[in-house]
Amino acid sequence: MAISIEKRRELEGLCRTFRRDVIRVLHERQTGHPGGSLSVCEILTALYFYAANIEANRAEDPNRDRIVLSKGHAAPMLYRILAEKGFFDPAEMHSLRTIDSRLQGHPCSHSTPGVDMTSGPLGIGLSAALGMALGLRCDGSDARVYAVLGDGELNEGTIWEACMSAAKFGADHLTAIVDWNGVQLDGTTEQVMPMGNLSAKFSAFGWRCIECDGHDIASLCGALDESRQSKGIPSVILARTVKGKGVSFMEGKNSWHGKPIGEEEFKQAMQELEAKAVCQ
Repeated sequence: MAISIEKRRELEGLCRTFRRDVIRVLHERQTGHPGGSLSVCEILTALYFYAANIEANRAEDPNRDRIVLSKGHAAPMLYRILAEKGFFDPAEMHSLRTIDSRLQGHPCSHSTPGVDMTSGPLGIGLSAALGMALGLRCDGSDARVYAVLGDGELNEGTIWEACMSAAKFGADHLTAIVDWNGVQLDGTTEQVMPMGNLSAKFSAFGWRCIECDGHDIASLCGALDESRQSKGIPSVILARTVKGKGVSFMEGKNSWHGKPIGEEEFKQAMQELEAKAVCQ
């Protein structure tokens, strides 16, 4: 089922808003992770506003879909999207990373409405998502579980242990989405730990592999639709993205993994993001 032009434009407009709002808050708070938050914007938007059955007024529905942000440092973008979904007031974004805030540096399922899994240490999210998917199957539920991974996170051995288990148990209600931006904390993924042909790797582990442009809403939604057709095996979407997408001086730079945004940098970033919004 192809996404309609109206829906695509709606989601693209949300992404432009989310990018501006996240940059404002990260500049205001002088803390957080801009690069990975910007790269995952379209992925999370497509999940929460197109693919996943998740609503704030049915937050405890046992048959709701689940989303696990395994790359937990992208929490600012997750929080902005959860606020848009109605889980809390968007004004609460200004409390990011302050003492006693519900919006911690990494997502916490115990304190933050809408968060399905606490994350932070990279590598744990896929195993947790697999457990959720198998538990839902035991309960007779058709709910799906989505795990959003960073490509640097694929260095973790626990990811591949979860991949083996998911294939063994035929977890076809599990979809992993890799934010494939090619950059991690200390450099490019090729410099830190080359992973080779990711599609071939996941396929060898028994997964259905789908590649797409992770900043193209129609491409992402098509990939998510395709993942739901998987029968008997889990699926993974390798979404090509750009770290720091939308802000020229952040794009592709590992230095913007977790760097505070200075005053002049903030002005330039907002000029660029506002210009994109006007052009659209």
